[in-house]
Amino acid sequence: MIRKVSRREFVKVTSAASAGLILSVAIEAKEKPKSMPKAAAAAHDIGAFVQVDDAGVVTIWVPKSEMGQGVRTALPMIVAEELDADWKKVQIRQAYLDKKFGRMGTGGSSSVRTTWKPLREAGAAARAMLVSAAAAKLAVPADSLSVSDGVITHAASGRKVAFGEVAADAAMIEVPKEVKLKEPAAFKVIGRKADRLDNPDIVTGKATYGIDVRVPGMLYAVVKRSPAFGGTVASFDDTKAKAVPGVRQVVKIDAIGTDLPWNGVAVIADSTWAAMKGREALDVKWNPGAAATESTESIAKQMQKAVSTVSKRVLDVGNVDTATVSASKKIDATYELPFLAHATMEPMNATASVTADGAELWLPTQFPDWAAGTVAKAVGVKPEQVKVNVTLLGGGFGRKANPDFATEAALLSKAAGKPVHVHWTREDDMQHDYYRPASVHRVIGALDPDGRLIAWDHHFAAPAIETFLNPKTDKPQDSEIGGLDDLPYSVPNYRIEFTPIASVVPRGWWRSVEYSINGFVINSFLDEVAHATGKDPIELQLSLLTPGKRIEGEGAAKAYPFEVDRLRRVIEVVRDRSGWGKRLAEGRGRGFAAQRSFLSYVAQVADVSITKDGLKVDRIVCAIDCGTAVNPDGIAAQVEGAIAYGLTAALHGEITTAGGAVQQSNFHDYPLLRIGEMPVVEVHIVPSTAAPTGTGEPGLPPAAPAIANAIFAATGKRLRKLPFKLT
Repeated sequence: MIRKVSRREFVKVTSAASAGLILSVAIEAKEKPKSMPKAAAAAHDIGAFVQVDDAGVVTIWVPKSEMGQGVRTALPMIVAEELDADWKKVQIRQAYLDKKFGRMGTGGSSSVRTTWKPLREAGAAARAMLVSAAAAKLAVPADSLSVSDGVITHAASGRKVAFGEVAADAAMIEVPKEVKLKEPAAFKVIGRKADRLDNPDIVTGKATYGIDVRVPGMLYAVVKRSPAFGGTVASFDDTKAKAVPGVRQVVKIDAIGTDLPWNGVAVIADSTWAAMKGREALDVKWNPGAAATESTESIAKQMQKAVSTVSKRVLDVGNVDTATVSASKKIDATYELPFLAHATMEPMNATASVTADGAELWLPTQFPDWAAGTVAKAVGVKPEQVKVNVTLLGGGFGRKANPDFATEAALLSKAAGKPVHVHWTREDDMQHDYYRPASVHRVIGALDPDGRLIAWDHHFAAPAIETFLNPKTDKPQDSEIGGLDDLPYSVPNYRIEFTPIASVVPRGWWRSVEYSINGFVINSFLDEVAHATGKDPIELQLSLLTPGKRIEGEGAAKAYPFEVDRLRRVIEVVRDRSGWGKRLAEGRGRGFAAQRSFLSYVAQVADVSITKDGLKVDRIVCAIDCGTAVNPDGIAAQVEGAIAYGLTAALHGEITTAGGAVQQSNFHDYPLLRIGEMPVVEVHIVPSTAAPTGTGEPGLPPAAPAIANAIFAATGKRLRKLPFKLT
């Protein structure tokens, strides 16, 4: 729904001076983290504001967080297109948490997709109102006017009116009940490269990230958290800590369920340095609790045992057992993946000011609603008394969805009676994350005498995300099964069994979530099937993808059925663009993988070299069909970033535990991809007029399996465990 907003209401919500035409845009929010508290996930009535002022400047207030994905540029492009605005006069403003902005979650590669239609309609409505006002001013019929770059022209007389000249008059006109949206062939902004609107501020250091926030009278804090997950403070001596110059206070923090799972002791000081030195001087004795006996090895043994045992069937098509018994050949493969940290460039941080009247937060957060709800409960105020100012995020990847760091800051501000900025070091961040779950998958394939895949028996085990966030869940597979529950391949007999494993390790959403896991397993296994049957891996997948087949979605994905032809198309594009099938020199290999995730279709071909120095990924050719490409440059950047993130996991990523504590601490033992390791990446965006789908995450899942399959092509060695180790 589009409606006008009065000057009074606009100033009240945005605290911004207003003039001209102001529209509110209702954005129906159907998606949220499955375990977000109900109070924090309540839907609201608007979602964004579009303003055209008397200078002709178009301002879009967006309720989405910017963490490098370019949403602060893509969303204004959508409005500017239908409005026919002058792109040089378009600007963006970040919405803070207010019910008038609706649910403000950012995740699941959904920002453009969920706002696409409402923002187009808002732009078209504003355009129609401005044209009506111009028609009245010029005393001509509205249909005799044209609009371009923020100027309304009457061709017959040559007279022109700029948006700013009629913005105030347009505000007096009723919002049209229906608007006609542009046909894709008429797009002038959408589909063309656009520099990010916030680039100048980021490059010159004017942009504010969470870690940059400074509030008058602010104190600084760091927290010494239990090394073992679930561990508690047995006792502590703060005598030496309080003797450090600048240290004001030492405060014990108790865990609050999964929203703040860390028990610890905080040092509040006049500076971050003083707080850190105070923490070093703290003497804390810990009770590790149940974590004491848990390790990477103990979890791995449980998972390996589980995948060879009958468990809960979450999907069962046909008769796998009968097909397997009658098979001419079987393929039995087990794949292992470790826990992974998010390792965002900007570690967790938060600033909070808690008073008798409520709380105000300054956060690099993906879900301000969730943070507000958790903080309100923790400090004893109502959710509507919590204001959240959303800053830029120096990377999110799912980690900054959780409200733990915001809650720490609020509790410490309440204790100190002043604003407090909580700063996490890299070590804090690495050792107190919500990790991507480790998992083990056993897949058994059955082939008939003609080499056709007639059965797929897939049993996997993992410490599930859902069982951590909601131990009472009856659907532990909810954040683990994506990519398996809509397998597009024409296999008549198909079964999935899942075993949740108990673990003290906190789990959460990691860029592309379960698709990063299941994409590796699915594509690695299909490559094994191709080798076992003597078929080309790409031709095998195409043979299993029935032309015209559609798989209907559920929930938020109902409007986006799985269209197999679109997956076939991206596969064909990378096949043709990568030189697939050409002979390579000895020691080099070429591998392929394809995956639909977050409603987008991606295929990749990786070239690798094996030398005396080890593995080198030389090139990755990627094709993506994400529907209408709003900003092609932004899409390419997201795909390249997703590939880099996926390569980090494939080549290096591994979190291990002993005694319930993480053994890695920084980039020396949890290395990220180095510049010299980054391959040449070619991104081919498949033209489409379909509604936009995800781009921030879908580029990741095919990366690891494409490399694994390339390694096999080069060496004949099948790597089924991440990260890859050639020896």
